[in-house]
Amino acid sequence: PQHYKVEYKVCCHPLIFQIPRQPHSGNDVGVAMALMLSPLPAFTSPGATAFTSPWARRPQQTLVSSSNSRHAVVLDMPGCCRGAPQRVVVGNLVVAIVGTASASVLVRSRWQQRRHRRGKGSQGMRVQLLSHSTPTADVQTSPSNSVDGLKDHRSLAEEVRKDFPALDQRIKEEKPITYLDTAATSQKPQAVLDAIGRYYSHSANVHRGTYAMAAKATEEYEDARKSIAKFIGALPEEVVFTSGATDAINLVAQSWGIANIEFGDEIITTAMEHHSNIVPWQLLAKRCGAVVKYVRFGSTGELDLQHFKSLLTPLTKLVAVTHISNTLGCINPVSAIVDVAHRVGALVLLDACQSAPHLKLDVASLGVDFLVASGHKMYGPTGVGFLWARREVLEGMPPWKGGGEMIKEVSLDAEKTTFADIPARFEAGTPPIAQAIGMGAACEYLMSIGMERIEAYERHLANYLWQALSQIEDLQLYGPPPSRGRAALLSFNDASGEEVYPVDIAVAVGEDGFCIRAGRHCAHPVHQALGTRFGSARVSLGIYNTTDDIDRFARSLRENLEMLRDGEGCVFDPEDPDSCFCSSDRA
Repeated sequence: PQHYKVEYKVCCHPLIFQIPRQPHSGNDVGVAMALMLSPLPAFTSPGATAFTSPWARRPQQTLVSSSNSRHAVVLDMPGCCRGAPQRVVVGNLVVAIVGTASASVLVRSRWQQRRHRRGKGSQGMRVQLLSHSTPTADVQTSPSNSVDGLKDHRSLAEEVRKDFPALDQRIKEEKPITYLDTAATSQKPQAVLDAIGRYYSHSANVHRGTYAMAAKATEEYEDARKSIAKFIGALPEEVVFTSGATDAINLVAQSWGIANIEFGDEIITTAMEHHSNIVPWQLLAKRCGAVVKYVRFGSTGELDLQHFKSLLTPLTKLVAVTHISNTLGCINPVSAIVDVAHRVGALVLLDACQSAPHLKLDVASLGVDFLVASGHKMYGPTGVGFLWARREVLEGMPPWKGGGEMIKEVSLDAEKTTFADIPARFEAGTPPIAQAIGMGAACEYLMSIGMERIEAYERHLANYLWQALSQIEDLQLYGPPPSRGRAALLSFNDASGEEVYPVDIAVAVGEDGFCIRAGRHCAHPVHQALGTRFGSARVSLGIYNTTDDIDRFARSLRENLEMLRDGEGCVFDPEDPDSCFCSSDRA
């Protein structure tokens, strides 16, 4: 058909648009229509006005609007709609687009969308797009999950967003924030905030007092340990509370490492690690006279397993590797790494900071000997993390920090001072009680959703994010494509040849309410290998993000790149990087 005929009703008044079809390859229908469902001024003959689409790859591809784009909008998105569900915000409208051979849209006003996200039941309106030869359809209201194709991919975020009060914040001009920096730190659900608040409402130290509040604090603290153990398929006594993943890695280095690494021994890590999984091993090697080797990654941003195998020798005592790169987004093949490392007698430490909140973890299946994670990246509080180690390994480790709590008996004769059993041996002093309880609540929250469900949902987000950003001209994406498996984070740089730096991008989209990271992400060696002196911009997603967030971010990014490439809005001075308040020269 050469035209699409669309009929909808507003306050019982029918309005009919006849829209010219703009053919484009790969998709039969690229047209969708929306209306604002809040009260409308009367209009019966909206005139069509054409202007360039933010998705357009060629100037002639346009978005067609009524005379007032706040009230009725017709969208043509050539090269963008490939049959996957899409979501678009235009003015006060939120539109879900579904279908290939025929299209339907679910329409909500921004007000209705906010109510829907808070679970207050705003359903929206479903509109069917028809060819001119087909009778028009009545407009029917329907909940979002009834629209074909949306349920599996949208229901999780719509369920959980109301649990995160931070996501209701707005910036200047009443713009809502869109949080896209979960790899740096996650937002916290109300269940975690409540757990921390409950502890502080009756706070007492643990493992000491006999009174009721102390007993309750101890019970909550140890219950948190049980929750974390359940979350990773471990025994509670194998879980050690630390101040974070960095502290956990340093614990292994300074306890197990000092006891087991000798002159000439080898430690293998990778070039894609966070600094916390590089520097502790360098310090240990310098102290013990050991050698640190680094596995390179290939042009696709994946670990070079052949290179890894070539580095292994009988002198290799430890392999320390990240599960998911915080810059490249690749998911490393842990089982294969463990298999070849154990053949030469090496132990394996897994940095699970970027995987714990996104993938289902089971330490027995993974086969690793140590696993570390950080509370604040898994929807828990800051200032806490944990170390897991196989019981026989943990029992053989000497204390690292000395003080109260980690002892059995203290004597002025050092030879008679004895130490507590695991895990207390490694928890000197008053522990981060409230934070540990909050991290336990975060694990319970994630398990209540189901890690398999989270993993599947975020796999969809990862694919969608890659596709959305890959359609932006002159944008360099880092890491493997979704077909190779990747997490829902993506680092990128402008590749237009203009002087557009990661910080420029982050500041510009930040004005639109998008919270992204710019810099070297505590992963300098990765960016050195990539040849990106000032780092990269990074989007990282969580369970509260939607494809609508991605669509709106891609549109903001495209528009702001055009401005930045023209030399407008730049804030970063490469000659004086420290002059920028969020300098890329920092970690």
